[in-house]
Amino acid sequence: MLNHYETVFIVTPVLSEAQTKETVQKFKDLIVGEGGEIVYEEDWGLRKLAYPIQKKTTGYYYLIEFKSSGSFIQKFEIEYRRDERVIRFLTFALDKFAIEYSQRRRNKKKEQPTEKVKEE
Repeated sequence: MLNHYETVFIVTPVLSEAQTKETVQKFKDLIVGEGGEIVYEEDWGLRKLAYPIQKKTTGYYYLIEFKSSGSFIQKFEIEYRRDERVIRFLTFALDKFAIEYSQRRRNKKKEQPTEKVKEE
């Protein structure tokens, strides 16, 4: 049986856009390659860090919600630690309430109309 997980990781801001996308793709491929299933992903972009990490004050945030076996998580986090482009990460299991909350949040995001600029 596959468990539901959510992972957020911060990539160093000194990478080019292509290198950042390559890093994100590496972890998505890792999940799928191990028999996992990506449920949802969200690009949070470049954000200011709460405190400096490795003398950097900003980082590129990315969230992935996925399903996989519990044994995969240890391998997954080892890959995070080995990849010098990732400066912080957090992976946690979602219980049924967290899964419901995530679904509501995604639905709410879809319903929000995009702001249109008025032409005057």
